[in-house]
Amino acid sequence: MMDWTTHPGMNNLDPLKREIIRTAAKQVQGKSGNQMATVMMALITSARKHNINFSPEEMSLILEILKDGKSPDEQKQIDNMVSMIINVIKENS
Repeated sequence: MMDWTTHPGMNNLDPLKREIIRTAAKQVQGKSGNQMATVMMALITSARKHNINFSPEEMSLILEILKDGKSPDEQKQIDNMVSMIINVIKENS
């Protein structure tokens, strides 16, 4: 399991974004791929409340963190849930 706090992608990240990611990473520990959809939605909602948008690179980093240590099936579930969430957000924007 990776130590996401030392991931090179975190180096130049805004401190508030780092805190949001830290909170999400803590919340997903021990959760299945399907349960992570709720965490991901909360992450996006929290960021939006603070007028924070994650770049595609930052979203990739978040997904890498969420999928770390998960089985291939769980990783696929996470990808599917994220795709659904992104579609819902686009529809509501």
